[in-house]
Amino acid sequence: MSEPSILYEAREGVGIVTLNRPEVLNAFTPDMLDLLHDTLHRATDEGQRAILLTGAGRAFSAGQDLASIQDQYVDGGPDFVSLLREHFHPVLRAIRMLDVPIIAAVNGVAAGAGMSVALACDIRIAAENARFATAFTKIGLVPDAGMAHTLPRLVGFGRANWMLMQADPVDAATALSIGLVDRVVAADVFATEAFALARQFAAGPTRAYALTRQLLDSAATTSFDHLLDLEADVQAAAGATEDHRAAVAAFLAKQPPTFHGR
Repeated sequence: MSEPSILYEAREGVGIVTLNRPEVLNAFTPDMLDLLHDTLHRATDEGQRAILLTGAGRAFSAGQDLASIQDQYVDGGPDFVSLLREHFHPVLRAIRMLDVPIIAAVNGVAAGAGMSVALACDIRIAAENARFATAFTKIGLVPDAGMAHTLPRLVGFGRANWMLMQADPVDAATALSIGLVDRVVAADVFATEAFALARQFAAGPTRAYALTRQLLDSAATTSFDHLLDLEADVQAAAGATEDHRAAVAAFLAKQPPTFHGR
């Protein structure tokens, strides 16, 4: 029996989710996306306090598996509306609505929608041999899976426009220099460093991380005045957590805080 297209392991408060179709560079199929969506929810339902998303083999993900939909081109082309709305979009919405931080550990190629999924995560750590390619215009398509929203916010409009139009790969060092990733590490210690980073976030105030994501997402589409109102409400929610009260008590006692995600 073949292995599932998504692997899951819980370790030290971290849900490790692995895209697992290495023979096709972890390219996505609808069933794989549905399983990824369910696995993300499984990790939080089980109480994991951070999620580490990575790929098996030499790629993070090459994006949509075009070979799996090639038969649809005979009858007028794939149903991209259904593919996106029923399979990709639920995954992306789940990532942005998680109650815990999610770290993309980009171990190799991240192209097309595979890059989109990495960009939707809170943090990106890349191996030094990782490559990022928007890829869409190379096959006559437009950016999807949220990339037109996430990429400009990370690297700026002008650079995003160039990357989307020109669509050539960007290496890990360049990705770090333009803000596409947050950290680059050597390939031989990548798995260890990526897990250590996820474990660091798992030990932190996970509710505050999720609320921070909520504020940042809202800031892109609202006025400054409205954001001030929203931040007051979100800060009130953060201030009501056990983590905040415990951290204040630890600060006053001159001790390091211990967070529990509540």
